[in-house]
Amino acid sequence: MAEPETGREPITATAADATPAQRGAPPEPPPTGTRPGGGWRRIVAALAVVAIVQVLLALCLVSADQKLEPHNLPFGVTGSSPVSSAVTSKLSLTLTSYPDQAAAVQAVDNGEIYGAYVPGGASDTLVIAPQKSFFAAIILGAAFEDAAHQVGRPVTVDDAKPLPLRDRTGGVTGLLLLPLLIGGFLVAVFVLKATGRAAARWRVSILVGYSVIGALLTDLIAGPGIGAFGSDRFWPLLPCFILVIAAVAIPAAAIQRLAGRLGSLIVVVAFIVLGLASSGGLGLSLLPVFWQTVGTALPPQHAVTLIRNTLYFGGHGLTVPLLVLFAYVIVGTAVLGYFEWFREARPHPPAVTPDPTTATPPGSAGPSHRRAAAPSARRTAAVAILGALATAAVMQALFSTTYMASGHSPVADQMPVGVVGASPLIGQVQQQGYSLAVHEYPTASALQQAIDQGELFAALVPDTPPGASTLLVVPTQSDLAPLDIADQFRSAAVATGQQLQVQASEPTPLASGDPYGIVLSIMLAPLLIGGYNASTSLMGATAEATAPWRVGILCGFAVLGGLLVSLVVGPLLHGFPPGKFWLVWPIAALIIAAVALFASVLQKLLGPPGTLLTVFVVMLLGNPSSGGANGVPYLPGFWRDLGPYLPPRNAYLLLRNTVYFDGHGIAPHLWVLLGYLVVAGVISSLLGWFRTPRSPISADTDTQAAAMTTAAVAAPP
Repeated sequence: MAEPETGREPITATAADATPAQRGAPPEPPPTGTRPGGGWRRIVAALAVVAIVQVLLALCLVSADQKLEPHNLPFGVTGSSPVSSAVTSKLSLTLTSYPDQAAAVQAVDNGEIYGAYVPGGASDTLVIAPQKSFFAAIILGAAFEDAAHQVGRPVTVDDAKPLPLRDRTGGVTGLLLLPLLIGGFLVAVFVLKATGRAAARWRVSILVGYSVIGALLTDLIAGPGIGAFGSDRFWPLLPCFILVIAAVAIPAAAIQRLAGRLGSLIVVVAFIVLGLASSGGLGLSLLPVFWQTVGTALPPQHAVTLIRNTLYFGGHGLTVPLLVLFAYVIVGTAVLGYFEWFREARPHPPAVTPDPTTATPPGSAGPSHRRAAAPSARRTAAVAILGALATAAVMQALFSTTYMASGHSPVADQMPVGVVGASPLIGQVQQQGYSLAVHEYPTASALQQAIDQGELFAALVPDTPPGASTLLVVPTQSDLAPLDIADQFRSAAVATGQQLQVQASEPTPLASGDPYGIVLSIMLAPLLIGGYNASTSLMGATAEATAPWRVGILCGFAVLGGLLVSLVVGPLLHGFPPGKFWLVWPIAALIIAAVALFASVLQKLLGPPGTLLTVFVVMLLGNPSSGGANGVPYLPGFWRDLGPYLPPRNAYLLLRNTVYFDGHGIAPHLWVLLGYLVVAGVISSLLGWFRTPRSPISADTDTQAAAMTTAAVAAPP
């Protein structure tokens, strides 16, 4: 494309006017240990972006998943019933009538509805589909059984679509989505950084090629490698994975080309923050209506439907997800194609007057040198692109491995349960293959004290009331354990002919905005991201990994970031009990500061690889080993043993025990986080006195880091 006419004489630069880079000399490093080279305004602006992302992430993730209430949930009925009428008066269901039970079950098998109620003569039947949503099946079962009991109708529960043991809670779909989004976004960012251009010849082909490689990696790791799904699903899922990665990578590159330096940040907010919050991994109809609506315009929600229906519903209901995802690919390809072939930018460097002592005379070998240099430049570009693809593939493979291995099939191991005296129920539960760590207490009051101090997940009190036993479950310990333990003890009671009552015991009742006890595990996301990205953004703004003033800035940001996240989760969204704010805020600040200073040290010692190592330690190892809302007893052995040494588990348990167990048992977790804070702070301060070379970190590094951490901690709780 010809250079536009300007009507002005071209300005010719002299050798003296040329920059050091134009003269071939390396740029002079900035002075270190003084006022940051980028100025305080750059620092404030960079950290302000991190704070905004923190608040947005806390607001989106918590508001989307905190209550898990049905909203316009598709449900089938085969006739009128006082039971279904009572349930629909309490839950938001969208009812569809079917002529008989066979037709309703067929709709369940196709994934069209979450369940169905079939009134009968002597007994009614409730059909549920845990493969559609594990939590929705539990909510529907409890609501219909309670309503049937109140009107005196016997009801039989038919589990029409049971989840396999390898996916006990239906989390595999969300865990599969995680590495696909990560891979799609990171390949767009890394290739942009490797080439310096978002749109270039063959860019679409490169991204599509990576989509095939990344999809194959995730398919091999999650299927044959870990066993999260059956071998018969390998080939049907492979094209789905390719499409999902391409539907993220290609539009991401297009947005980067259209929006420039803000492009990556826009993709993070749209595809990662908003997209994951509205994806419906725990059940689309359990999202608030706002998030259901937002998700229809973004790839993640359609990717979840595509994966789930391919995995469990025989490929039914794929038309809309396929159309939307292909639309993203086609539109992104069109935008990139336009810029690649019709608006390709050709920068014209300013002319530099040659130095007569060094310039090559006309007719000399200068042109031949340039011709010889062309293949070398192409080889260098090819190597850079291959390096970018390899880095994205490695990160995607790691996310596929760590999160899937730690969470695809949560099975309890050594579940802490207390008992007063002896009971045949304990032995029967263990005979059923459920692993218990039984703690005996002399009195019911001693047992209750152990519950209040957060030592037990459940407790059995025999002969209370007389002739029966009472099982106390603790919802504030785990979202899954109360259901799991109650189911095991009910089965044991039937097998032994014992009477059993199940009651919830909450030393501090769950907050109104946290009925399932999952908010604190979700809240951990913006805290980890705030710490990690504060350090990365500060380095990008100052081109220094450490400086004497750096520790103070990061600690100041931690106080502010902890305040903002605590305000959003607590007073605004009611995610933890009233009166706990002044305890949550300093803990949130401590978590942010510990992670920020840890990242700062690694970045100083290793440079840009320190950023990736931070992601590996905190997000790829720490977050999967935290236990999260399910609880530590559900972690496999490796992840259970690793967690105590890393910040995420200690951060979560410090938050949970402070909020719900009056601070009992927090000492070891507090000491670990303080250890990270103090040791990293001292090392960072000492390193700040040594010369720090200018860092090659750019503004795009912040957004790539935000994407990796955001997606990671937004995985199913």
